[in-house]
Amino acid sequence: MSKHVSISPAEAADRLAIRELVEAYAHCADRRDAKGQMSLFTAGTHFVVYMNAKDPTPSQELHSREALAPVFADLNKYAATMHFVGQSTILTLTADRGTGEAYCLAHHLTVDAEKRQLMIAALRYYDTFVKVDGAWLFAKRLLYVDWIEERALS
Repeated sequence: MSKHVSISPAEAADRLAIRELVEAYAHCADRRDAKGQMSLFTAGTHFVVYMNAKDPTPSQELHSREALAPVFADLNKYAATMHFVGQSTILTLTADRGTGEAYCLAHHLTVDAEKRQLMIAALRYYDTFVKVDGAWLFAKRLLYVDWIEERALS
């Protein structure tokens, strides 16, 4: 078990704000709010996707907030999604910068005529956060897909 340490109210507020940032990303994805999702990132953000977490070569690498638009719009091909955020750990934190790791189970429902298919992706995010004008944003987000499960639904 980890040792409990006291933290300042300011640090507690920062930790909560970062957790809310991570949760806002999932919320915007599930509501198809691409503009809201993009607003959670710095203008010069770095977003990297590893569709195979064991492969060191990225599947996709983006270098600006605007470049995220088609990635987030791609969620529109699903009838519904539900991103369930699990543990979220702050690894390092200063007054204006931090790093962390978050786990997510992303559920994607496809409906084609009478056929319903569910794809569940086990995701891990390694994040770099920065505080800009008092708000925490993603400066860098590395997305690792640990595995994908697909199943037919009744």
